[in-house]
Amino acid sequence: MTDLVLALDFGGTKASAGVVEPGRRVWRARQVAAVPSGANAATDLAHMLALAQSVLAGDRPTAIGVSFGGPVDFDAQMVRLSYHIPGWEGFPLTDRLQSALRAPAIIDNDGNVAALGEQRFGAGQGCASLLYLTVSTGVGGGWVLGRRIWRGHHGLAGEIGHMTIEPDGPICDCGRRGCVERLASGPWLARRARELLEARPDQGVRLRARVGGVLDAVDARAVAAAAEEGDELAWEVLRAAAEALGIAIGNAQNLMDPERVVVGGGVSKAGGRYWAALRAAAQARAMAGGRCEIMPAALGDEAPLWGAVALAQDHFAAIDLGRSSSP
Repeated sequence: MTDLVLALDFGGTKASAGVVEPGRRVWRARQVAAVPSGANAATDLAHMLALAQSVLAGDRPTAIGVSFGGPVDFDAQMVRLSYHIPGWEGFPLTDRLQSALRAPAIIDNDGNVAALGEQRFGAGQGCASLLYLTVSTGVGGGWVLGRRIWRGHHGLAGEIGHMTIEPDGPICDCGRRGCVERLASGPWLARRARELLEARPDQGVRLRARVGGVLDAVDARAVAAAAEEGDELAWEVLRAAAEALGIAIGNAQNLMDPERVVVGGGVSKAGGRYWAALRAAAQARAMAGGRCEIMPAALGDEAPLWGAVALAQDHFAAIDLGRSSSP
C-alpha cells in the first residue's frame, strides 16, 4: 500500500486540499475552493472534509498535516479562534479530522506551516532562520529558528499581523488599534481605496475604469493593477499598505535578526512598486548591519499545503512515511 500524506489548508476565503506521496514534489491530486459565504466552523469543516474525500478518491491517508488560518494551541491540538469565520473558538480540530478520516493528524497556525514549507521546499531553502509573512485576507507570520518552527511560550509567535504600527490608528478586527493587518491586508486596503474614491470623485480614473465605476467591486488586485498603471490614488493606498508592512518587518529584523524574510499571499503579488516601497520601509528601520534579504515566496499559494506535508512527515516520522519513495 502506498503511503499518502493529506495536506489541508483552512483559509479565511478559500480552502485547499492536496494528496502527495512522501518524498515527491508533485501533487497526486489537489483542489482549491472558495469558502461559502456565511460559513461557520461546522460548515467550514464539512466543506473541507468534502474536499479531502474528493482528492483522496477513495484512498485512506497515512497521515494528515493541517494549516489553519488563525491562532492554534499546538500542544493541545485545538484551534484557539478564527478572526474571519465564527465558531472556531476552542475547537478540537485534530480529533474531528482523525475521527472523520481515520488517520493521525497534526495542526498548526497557517503562518507557522507556510514558514516551514518555504524553508523546506521554497525561498528559504538552506536558511537556518527565516521569517515568513502572508499578506492576504489577513496578515500572518511564522518563524523558523534553527530549522524548526518556533512557536513561543504560548504558541503565539509570529502573529505579526497584530503588531501595533499606529497606536491611534483604525480599529482592527481583533479590537485593537493600528494593527499591521488593519493597515496592510487585502480587504482593508480595498476598503481604504473605496473610501478615497468616494471622497475624491475627480481622482482614481484608472482604478474606477478597472471596476467599471462600481466602487463595491474594488479589491486589492484592482488597486495594485491601477497603481502599476500610474493611478496616483491607487498608489497612495498601496504605498501606505507596503510601508506599514515594511515597518513591521524592520522591527522584526531588529528583534530576531533572521537570515531571510519571505513574503507570500495575494497582496505580495502587487507589483514592483509595492516591493520597492516595502523594502525601503523595512531598511529604513533596520539596524545598520542587520539587514537581510526580503523576497517573495517561491511556493505561492501552495506554501501552507507544502508546509502541512512537511509538518506531517516531521511529526509522524515514527510511521516511517515514504522513506522508500523516490524523489
